Amino acid sequence: MNFNRRQFIAANAALGGLLWLNQLPFPAAARTISTDKAALQVSHFPNALYAFVWRNWGLVPLDRMANTVGATSAQLQSIASFMGLGDAPKVTAEQWERSYLTVIRRNWHLLPKSQLQVLMGWDEAQLEFTLKEDDFFYIKLGSLKPACPPVYYNQLSVLDEKTKISFMQLLKASFPEGLPTKQMPYFQFVNELSAPFTDAKGKSTESIQAGFSPRIAYPYFALFGDPLLDPEIDSYPDAYLERLAASGVDSIWMHIVLSKLTPFPWDPSISTHWEHRLTNLKALTERVRKHGIGIYLYLNEPRHQPEAFFEKYPDLRGQGTALCTSHPAVQQYLEDSIALIVERAPQLAGFFSITASENPTHCWSHGQGDKCPRCALLGPEKVISTLNNLYTKGINRGYASAVASGKGDVADGRPKLIIWDWGWQDDWAAGIVPELTTDHTLLMSVSEWELEIERGGVRSKVGEYSISAIGPGPRARRHWEIAKRHGLKTMAKIQANNSWEIGAVPYIPAVYNVAKHIDQLRKEGIAGIMLSWTLGGYPSPNLEVVSLMGSDRNLPADDAIRTVARRRFGSAADAIVGAWRDVSTHFSKFPYHISVVYNAPLQCGPANLLWSEPTDYKATMVGLPYDDVTSWRAIYPPSVFAGLLREIGEAFAEIIRRLDDDCTKLNLTQTEQKAVRLERNIIETISIHYQSIANQVDFIELRDKLPAAESDRARVKRALSEVLSHEIRLARRMAALQTSDSRLGYEASNQYFYTSADLYEKVLNCTELLNKWVAKV
Repeated sequence: MNFNRRQFIAANAALGGLLWLNQLPFPAAARTISTDKAALQVSHFPNALYAFVWRNWGLVPLDRMANTVGATSAQLQSIASFMGLGDAPKVTAEQWERSYLTVIRRNWHLLPKSQLQVLMGWDEAQLEFTLKEDDFFYIKLGSLKPACPPVYYNQLSVLDEKTKISFMQLLKASFPEGLPTKQMPYFQFVNELSAPFTDAKGKSTESIQAGFSPRIAYPYFALFGDPLLDPEIDSYPDAYLERLAASGVDSIWMHIVLSKLTPFPWDPSISTHWEHRLTNLKALTERVRKHGIGIYLYLNEPRHQPEAFFEKYPDLRGQGTALCTSHPAVQQYLEDSIALIVERAPQLAGFFSITASENPTHCWSHGQGDKCPRCALLGPEKVISTLNNLYTKGINRGYASAVASGKGDVADGRPKLIIWDWGWQDDWAAGIVPELTTDHTLLMSVSEWELEIERGGVRSKVGEYSISAIGPGPRARRHWEIAKRHGLKTMAKIQANNSWEIGAVPYIPAVYNVAKHIDQLRKEGIAGIMLSWTLGGYPSPNLEVVSLMGSDRNLPADDAIRTVARRRFGSAADAIVGAWRDVSTHFSKFPYHISVVYNAPLQCGPANLLWSEPTDYKATMVGLPYDDVTSWRAIYPPSVFAGLLREIGEAFAEIIRRLDDDCTKLNLTQTEQKAVRLERNIIETISIHYQSIANQVDFIELRDKLPAAESDRARVKRALSEVLSHEIRLARRMAALQTSDSRLGYEASNQYFYTSADLYEKVLNCTELLNKWVAKV
């Protein structure tokens, strides 16, 4: 994941420069640190034990929960029954493997690290690896572990009867008819996308042949951290791959850690099971090739090392904790490793590299290579070009070896190297690109980067992750031009399905925005498209439109959109096209800023709790927003930020009403009715999220005004009451949507941002504030 460092890059680009990455306040390693910062305590539960049962019920196997807090399963079942949670649902092995990030996130402020390990069934090393390598999950949790007192079952005995009665009254006030029990199984969408895929005639749908190639997406439900170690959970079912191919995707990408996939010569112990992983990679590349899909591996290498490593191998140290890629031994390691991967898995489509990112992967990756005696005189351009050329040498050597072996399982062409310019300073490309090996090499740029926009009267520039802003922008055009002059093919990285403007839906139906972006990219002469980062692998109408417009460079966007609408929605096509057009228009008003898309509660929406006092916690990247409105809104005044989101949310609600009205007049089949319902679920989810964020901004502003309010106190209290009541309605409605559509609230690298239990907890939270806090103040 390219995380918060990007905020500073985008923000400072507008000021004519970039901040050095290594000056930013993020740890070089993700190892959790001690902290005295107290965890947030929730007053809408009798104590932390009740919160523990509520938040883990149906997500964690009951015996694991009991073992964590020193209870029996029957004792925890009794607490759950007291809260109206019913019998413990069965947690399947697959659900558990797919939801570990969700479990960690919801217990981050509840359990100390030792108990978290018990709950997960992990040792410290596995927890640390997950926090570090699972898309920088520790960064998403705020780069600190709150200080949590242990939670034990015997804490039940110290609760007085008055506290229990008060909680029962709160439950009754929040859910007069009891807690809803209807729940679609978590990850039901995996089963649906893995079911046999046929068209209306019962025959497999052939892949759309699009003109852009490669067309890369991240699989919608692929595990991120170490997916090749023991793939008991299938992230790439054949039927899902068929659906992707039919939507026009010809490649998928996978995160790897090189020292886990190949031998690490200086410490073989960290490469345990590397041969097993390579064997699994070979088998996977061969299987997905049968569906016309290739696999690209994400290179963010070489990874930095701890101080103990450099005490043993001081000559390998570069700047900071980076391995110096100008050292011959490090260069040999990189070339050998890439060669080994390609030799063992020759049907690999290729690699893509990021060489100036979060990880200190070389001496200049964070801009301070002048502190390395080897790299100081070379400069960033030479170091970065040499690193990418080492990858290329490894690819060439490995492919030649595979061909010479005559095994007959070599791909039709040599694996490609896609060089992503993310993080490069503006003047680096002119020095890097001429030094790159051009054969089977492409230069990729974020298409929308540096676009000038104005939202709500506020002017700024786009960083990335935007469907509301339509590229390409100046930076991409500059870099593509340099690449073309030196014989490199070019690629655009876009977000075709969704973005961090809201990643909690499978795709954003702003189809006209996506189509306009593709129309403009067709004129740029780019070879391929990266369709998404980790979010965006759902086989959607957006992807189909991209494919149709790519395969026919003269096909008008509106024709492509109507073709896809008829294919997917039949008689409801015209109504859907109208909704897509309106969604696109209103979505273009989104208050975009890179800090907004990372810090605002865009992903958790109405599940984000409200606090009667400031929490003093900073919002984290697409993780825990807390009440940090200053970070949420970035450059926008609070009223503008909340106003724009409310405007979009209410406009989307009106789109839903019109779509419902239009469709009631049509004689739709059951299949068409289901397709329309799933589409409206997405639009309504975005509407709810954006309206809720506007409410939260209003709540925090009113909360902070209240202590000083005197003559205006009654008005402020009424306004607080209205906000809280609206939040309750939104949380209830979002819970109803999510319990009937398991796609909602989910994203591959974060898993479920929230569950129905979180939304029901939000109802408790708001009801308590209404009944106790607002009534008293």
